[in-house]
Amino acid sequence: MTLLKDFLDFFLHLDAHLFALIQDYGMWIYGILFLIIFVETGLVVMPLLPGDSLLFAAGTFCAGVVKDGETAELNLVLVLILLVIAAILGDGLNYFLGKTVGLKVLQWKVGNRQLVKQKYIDQTHAFYEKHGSKTIIIARFVPIVRTFAPFVAGIGNMSYKKFFKYNVVGGISWVCGLTLLGYFFGNMAFVQAHFETVVFGIVGLSLLPMVVELLKANFRSK
Repeated sequence: MTLLKDFLDFFLHLDAHLFALIQDYGMWIYGILFLIIFVETGLVVMPLLPGDSLLFAAGTFCAGVVKDGETAELNLVLVLILLVIAAILGDGLNYFLGKTVGLKVLQWKVGNRQLVKQKYIDQTHAFYEKHGSKTIIIARFVPIVRTFAPFVAGIGNMSYKKFFKYNVVGGISWVCGLTLLGYFFGNMAFVQAHFETVVFGIVGLSLLPMVVELLKANFRSK
């Protein structure tokens, strides 16, 4: 329960926590950001780590954030390069996990609960049915689905050459798009005053394509 509370606090007050991390860890913050993006995209059992909101927040700090007379700032070029690499490597790892141990992982259980919920896999399959190989790119912008898309691609034996092409395009688009969005707009007075609301808005917009597809599928079934 405490772990969940800490996670929600980190997510809801991402700007404050990131400010503290930059102040406390200096250059090591780049490694921390790299690790979070790599794990969120690379390990199928970690779909709930902040991805979109973290990229937006990182972009905001690339423009410099001042609080109580202290400044926390990240290097934009370094952030873009490192996090693009993390996103590409993460999806690559997830693909190979799906290809080598995918079916076994789907059957893992913690207590009486399946480790990877079947509904997440079903949602990802629905995206593949709708968008085909382009799902690797589109799923980058959809929380949870982006963690399972490369994993399912591996299980489905998508050719690595095709997967790699979409992986690179998707990784660059996702990281650069959201980071630059934060860089140009994150320090606006409204955003700073309502950062939690903006974060929820980003997550909501990211989930919108999945919600639309689920509603369409439900409508067709009826």
